Amino acid sequence: MDLNALADFNLVATHGGFGRASRASRRSKATLSRRVAELEEQLGVRLIERSTKGLELTEAGQLLLSRTEGPMSEVAEAFAATAEGTGQVRGVLRIAAPLLFSQLAMGRLCAEFRQLYPQLTLEVVAEDRLVDLVNERFDVAIRPNPRMDSALVGRCFAQDRLVVVAPLSARESWPVPVPVPVPVPVPAIVSAFSAGDLWTLDSGLVLEPQVVLRLSSILMVRDAVLAGAGVAMLPESAVSHSLARGELVSWGTVVGRDVALWVLHTSRRLASPKVKAFVDFMATRYPDGRLVLGD
Repeated sequence: MDLNALADFNLVATHGGFGRASRASRRSKATLSRRVAELEEQLGVRLIERSTKGLELTEAGQLLLSRTEGPMSEVAEAFAATAEGTGQVRGVLRIAAPLLFSQLAMGRLCAEFRQLYPQLTLEVVAEDRLVDLVNERFDVAIRPNPRMDSALVGRCFAQDRLVVVAPLSARESWPVPVPVPVPVPVPAIVSAFSAGDLWTLDSGLVLEPQVVLRLSSILMVRDAVLAGAGVAMLPESAVSHSLARGELVSWGTVVGRDVALWVLHTSRRLASPKVKAFVDFMATRYPDGRLVLGD
């Protein structure tokens, strides 16, 4: 199979047409059309339906694109790295990261990383959804407790845990409960992150959250606790400074809810210099394994 023809097919498919692919690559539409036609002839199937309405991939074309887009991109990066000097960290690095981690840490981390590699441009998208690294063209993703997926590899760079925190006013209005045989009801501020019927703590205390506020952001939950609205289950990293300053009190660590943060990418075999550099940077950024984000 002609790999150049395959590369041209990927170019046309990802740009959504011969015209756009021609402008992006500065090659003629006729050449691109001929190369795609040659690939279709080699495979014996039609990959692209051409019409006055534009380009549409056939089922075979969609399958071929999904299987080859990532590897072809990695091969192109490998050739570019070889031509420019293996090990040079340059270009654009696209990162997908959770919202809380992005808000409290990624700004400083990106600044530090770019000081090491000034020829690199970083783009960070802060979302809690699971992005598709290949189809959405991300180089790396930071994820908490990722499920095992043979398509992704990476490293765990930090650990976090969940704690139940309360405002100082709790000492007067509802004193810290003690372990009893039945769950203890408490006024609770919750988010999707802290959903659950009961909160079991390492002290043996079991809390039954009585929801008084339901908020979509972990930072909003933390601020509501600081304002005295109730107790909450939050990542220790997000409240460590508030605890150290005595603004909040901890009632204990939640059992069985530890969080491991991983930096992931799509290929161990052909990881580009910029991906390798970022993975190594994140792996050494928290040498004791403890995540501290600040608040």
